[in-house]
Amino acid sequence: MSVLETAGLTAAEAAARLARDGGNTLPRAKRPSVLRRLVGELTHFFALLLWAAAVLAVFAGLPQLSIAIVGVIVLNAVFAVIQQARADRAADRLREMLPTRVTVRRDGRRRVVEAADVVVDDVLLLESGDRVPADAVALTANRLLVDTSMLTGESVAASVAEGDTLFAGTFVVEGDASARVTATGARTRLAGLARLSTGSTPDTPLTRGLRGVVRLTATIAVGAGVGFMLISLLVGNPITDAFVFAIGVTVALVPEGLLPTVTLSLALGSERMARRRILVRHLEAVETLGSTTFICTDKTGTLTRNEMNVVQAWTPTGAVAVDGAAYGPDAAFRRLDGAQTASDAEAGAGPGPLVRALALAAMRCSTGYAEQADGGWRAHGDPMEAAIDALARRVGVDTDDDRRRTSPELRFPFDPRLRRMAVVLGDEVIVKGAPDAVIALCGHDPAAHDAVDALTARGLRVLAVAAAPRAGRTPRTLEECDEGLGLLGLLALEDPPRDGIADALRTCRGAGIHVGMITGDHPATARAIADEVGLRTEHAPVLVGADLPSDDRHLAAVLDHDGIVVARVSPEDKLRIARALRSRGHVVAMTGDGVNDAPALHEADIGVAMGRSGTDVAREAADLVLLDDSFEGIVAGIEQGRATYVNIRRFLTYHLTDNVAELSPFLVWALSGGQFPLAIGVLQIIALDLGTDTLSAVALGAEPPAKHLLEGPPVRGRLMNGTVLRRAFGVLGPSEALLTMTAFVVSLVALGWRPGEPFPTGPDLMAASGAAFMTVVLAQTANAFACRSSTRWPGALGWTTNRLLVVAVAVELAFSLLVLWWPAVADLLGQANPPLAGWAVALASMPILIGVDAADKALRARRPPHPHAGARARVAERASVTARCGGSPGTRRRGRPRA
Repeated sequence: MSVLETAGLTAAEAAARLARDGGNTLPRAKRPSVLRRLVGELTHFFALLLWAAAVLAVFAGLPQLSIAIVGVIVLNAVFAVIQQARADRAADRLREMLPTRVTVRRDGRRRVVEAADVVVDDVLLLESGDRVPADAVALTANRLLVDTSMLTGESVAASVAEGDTLFAGTFVVEGDASARVTATGARTRLAGLARLSTGSTPDTPLTRGLRGVVRLTATIAVGAGVGFMLISLLVGNPITDAFVFAIGVTVALVPEGLLPTVTLSLALGSERMARRRILVRHLEAVETLGSTTFICTDKTGTLTRNEMNVVQAWTPTGAVAVDGAAYGPDAAFRRLDGAQTASDAEAGAGPGPLVRALALAAMRCSTGYAEQADGGWRAHGDPMEAAIDALARRVGVDTDDDRRRTSPELRFPFDPRLRRMAVVLGDEVIVKGAPDAVIALCGHDPAAHDAVDALTARGLRVLAVAAAPRAGRTPRTLEECDEGLGLLGLLALEDPPRDGIADALRTCRGAGIHVGMITGDHPATARAIADEVGLRTEHAPVLVGADLPSDDRHLAAVLDHDGIVVARVSPEDKLRIARALRSRGHVVAMTGDGVNDAPALHEADIGVAMGRSGTDVAREAADLVLLDDSFEGIVAGIEQGRATYVNIRRFLTYHLTDNVAELSPFLVWALSGGQFPLAIGVLQIIALDLGTDTLSAVALGAEPPAKHLLEGPPVRGRLMNGTVLRRAFGVLGPSEALLTMTAFVVSLVALGWRPGEPFPTGPDLMAASGAAFMTVVLAQTANAFACRSSTRWPGALGWTTNRLLVVAVAVELAFSLLVLWWPAVADLLGQANPPLAGWAVALASMPILIGVDAADKALRARRPPHPHAGARARVAERASVTARCGGSPGTRRRGRPRA
């Protein structure tokens, strides 16, 4: 060993290298600045449509309208940026990746320095419990075991010898070592994996859906504006008037309130998910999770509690069941063969001396232990060894005292090749490891093999423990510990599934969502856990990462099975899996907690990181963070996501219905050649869109999830589908438009106008316009309740079950009366208090619209389905999937969301 490796660097050398190479810190994912985010919110496609409407309003001589539209754009952008900043701050509070202080050897002495100040060629002094701060090569290794699960996904700690590489971010589970640093900061393997999780963010299903809505809305608005301008010219209006009229029509058909309503709906969904311990880092992730068709979940800590527990002990004289909770010292024992040996009778009630000897030997061959903290028991070190320590306590061993009195003379860490470990303690040698690796060293024992088969068939993890007299010898290698071994027994451990996992998986299946396990663990362990929790289906394959097909199309076909298990996967494998499933048309949710999961979390449609056990790199790459690591949180998020998507359709129908009613006065004006006065002016339309419609739309966006949302797969389709268009433009919209024009005409007649006479101007026209305005307001109030469901009338849902909607309607009615009765505002809008007849029509519009809606829903319910509808749907679905599969697996095209 060189002098440098013995004494370490000098303080001066370390300072020079720190200045040259920079600090030992992970490069943080660069987030867009607040200004850049604000610009993005102000310039996306829908915002550009509104900007165009604002510019047209200026050209048409309507500066008030232009100011109002610009206000909508800016307020929505600011709100979206604030929501994203809140999510970023919450994510920042979760950062806890690298240690803050480490021990190094400098100037020949031990020194504690900041982890950020570690440089290349520093000599690290590592002990049990330390986190490795940089990539390094082990110079010395004394019984060194390192937990690399965050990088590899492997749950078993790895043995490290002199000359082996240590990676930044891994934990020292056992032993101690000195190591020379080879890479720091951005040059570590940890940073390399983090870089895989950066890059452009794919479009979400909601983004694509809204883009389609905007395109269709823009087409309808511009097309209607141009069409009505031509009509206006044909009936003899001057070109200037025709142009102003076209602008008014275009602006009337642009749903100015849609953008803030979508943002607020997503924010409300985000708040609801926060109450369920789900942190939403990107607002659109709320809806994307609801569109999920395939969940790729990790195993340990996600499906299971990561709390190992010994549930059965087998000795050559029989088996004993152990009934204890977690790592606590109390348990009940029950012999499984129904017999009681003489030794048992002498010992009285309890596990028996052989089980006690088995537990004591296993405990002495372990370094992890159970400790009492915060009123309970928890694992310190490896959870499996903590479970063994708990078993020793349960059989009456004072493990703390035993460790103080007896210390292993030699310890041989777990060797993944030999699959066992050993200690030399006093006058005996103890070996612990995989049953097939240990039993074979103890001679042929059919009973032991039968016990192993029975226990592993139940999905339990089995350890074999053996011992041999030392007989004056001192083994120098693990292989030398094998001589003269006798089998003490077997320990069967389980990592209990999280509460509710089986129900959550059944709910996913009922919701048409495939679930697969993607893990770095051993395939046998993964299969056992998948079978135990009900994840794996009867014919689902169990694959190993190294055996996955190299062809991306073949890989996609192999993976597309509900209940599939893929074990021993690398970060690159997980990345390919996410891409392959997306190429099959799936909307993929990928869960994970380690650094190795981050690239796949970023690549998937929705990345779900663990908040309690997850690493910061995984959280940074994810869209959602499960703060309590519960798989049930994913199901809750899917339900909320589907509700959000359906709610967007609800208030989209509501907005479009209003637009039809607002367009009807312009249509009548155009068809009359400008002779029939406008029933509603442009400023009144803005007051309706922003002052009376927005709150009800937001309330519809907060509609609680319906019970049937997780019954059956989400229906693929566009946000503005046939049902939305038919209800808005074929039923509700025309009904509301007819009622609006009726109120206007009835008011004119009540004020003395007769057909054939010149239309009145001044106060009478303003009063009639006020009647039309209030009819739209009251009809929209009824429409808000009608839009709560596309199949059931409001009375079946309960008039007050959406309390936010009740409050919104009350506020909107108060606002409409204020702008109607406040003279200054009423004069600005061009309206006045209507006559009694106008009020009668306006009030009657509410029950009429509810009745029309109920009749339409009843007729649709009675209408038999088209005999070929199912076949057509299946053909269309196959064609859609085929089209999506036409691109390469790496493309960003994915299936549309369902609602």
